[in-house]
Amino acid sequence: MRDDALHLTPTGILFAGRRLPCVIGRGGIRDAKREGDMATPSGRHRILGLLYRPDRLRAGALPRWAEPIGPRDLWCDDPDHPDYNHPVRAPFRASHERLRRADPMYDLILVTDWNYPDARPGKGSAIFVHTWRRPGYPTAGCLAFSREDLLWIAARVTIGTEIVVPPAPGIFVP
Repeated sequence: MRDDALHLTPTGILFAGRRLPCVIGRGGIRDAKREGDMATPSGRHRILGLLYRPDRLRAGALPRWAEPIGPRDLWCDDPDHPDYNHPVRAPFRASHERLRRADPMYDLILVTDWNYPDARPGKGSAIFVHTWRRPGYPTAGCLAFSREDLLWIAARVTIGTEIVVPPAPGIFVP
């Protein structure tokens, strides 16, 4: 097992010699991911970006390639729109997810290459790595960690770091 990749196991993510508790989508892990199934897709996913809330996190504590999330930043989740599964800016009429949330869940986001940047409609949008709501509470398909563990991960990954999600049924709860 390569130590430079994040490996999902039944007991958490193995990365850089540590095991970190995490949660996945309430739809479990699926090989055939589709929009709205609430599942985490199996496979090897690469980290392509890091977004953060500059009003809540200090840029100096993050890698140089981190990009700030502004008040108008959104992510299109409308499979019928040309910007499907891409960042967009408000005002934006099509279905989207607001990146600058009131809660701390998206204060730090690792963007993966799941169906991005060459998005295929209906294959699922925005598989992010972000802060969990609380331990054991599943996501809508993303991987989520405690804020402390996510900051630790963000300090050690680079663009291209892999996240390995093996095929496995059921919901992962630490």
